[in-house]
Amino acid sequence: MTVPPYVWALTITAIVALLAYDFFFHVRKAHEPTLGEAARWSALYVGIAIAFGVGVWVLGGSKAGQQYFAGYLTEKALSVDNLFVFLIIMSSFAVPRALQQKVLLFGIAVALVARTAFIFAGAALINEFAWVFYVFGLILFVTGGHMLFGSETNDADNVVVRLAKRFLKTTDHYDGDRMTTLDDGRRRLTPMVLVMVAIGGTDILFALDSIPAIYGLTQDVFIVFTATAFSLLGLRQLYFLIDGLLDRLIYLSYGLAAILAFIGAKLVLHALHENNVWFINDGEPVKVIEVPIGLSLGVIVGVLVITVIASLVSPAGRAKAKERALLREEHSAELLDGVADRQG
Repeated sequence: MTVPPYVWALTITAIVALLAYDFFFHVRKAHEPTLGEAARWSALYVGIAIAFGVGVWVLGGSKAGQQYFAGYLTEKALSVDNLFVFLIIMSSFAVPRALQQKVLLFGIAVALVARTAFIFAGAALINEFAWVFYVFGLILFVTGGHMLFGSETNDADNVVVRLAKRFLKTTDHYDGDRMTTLDDGRRRLTPMVLVMVAIGGTDILFALDSIPAIYGLTQDVFIVFTATAFSLLGLRQLYFLIDGLLDRLIYLSYGLAAILAFIGAKLVLHALHENNVWFINDGEPVKVIEVPIGLSLGVIVGVLVITVIASLVSPAGRAKAKERALLREEHSAELLDGVADRQG
């Protein structure tokens, strides 16, 4: 799909404007959003994303429209899965609920910048080296396996979090949403800096997984960028809207693992179709079936619907949600008691 430069400019301007509006009118003053506020703004951002996709479908054709919606749904689902890790990180640092909006918006901004960089880097690699599709497929297989057998605790204690805790010395208490505060007459960093570094760094690690996934659905850079950007916008509001449901989605990781494995296989088939690797078929393309985008969209929608419904009706999901909520409350209480003891 050929996109004129002015369309790129208008799209990027609109995305930046939405982020700026979110900061100046919602996040700048720390507060805990109501369920109604979160629902209204979540619906607005999803509506914007759908309207944009309809525009792509009408102006760019049905294939481009299907690619956009497949990419948007995949990236949105991966973003919701990432919210689990954000929830654990913020619980481990005992971030007050009124301050979580600013942390999340910062994370979204970092994710958008990081993923944009990876998008253009991936496009450059794909244009030069067809074997990159093999690498992307392998990344998705590994990521899918990690979702099935990995640990949330390990995800929330990744290398970025460990380095942040080691090198950034902060006070034991928050001072609103300030990054620095006076402590015994000295200017020191607050835990907000530590949390934002942990969230931002984790976002960069997530980008390594999400970009190969969407490139498995389309190689159109404009569609990749917009589907990724619109999947991130509104993520802050969605967090507060489905906060109580996040722990209920116990089968989401299985669904995402299946989707990533499917896209990984699709990437490998495409790599074989475009093959120029010398030790595979003597460097000649291999005649294989390529999965049409319509089928890909159907598989993604079907898997997500099944896993979400199965999670919500599962008694195990309700029990697991209560268990995790109690564990987070106990952990937060221990952190606050420790701070009170040190201050006393």
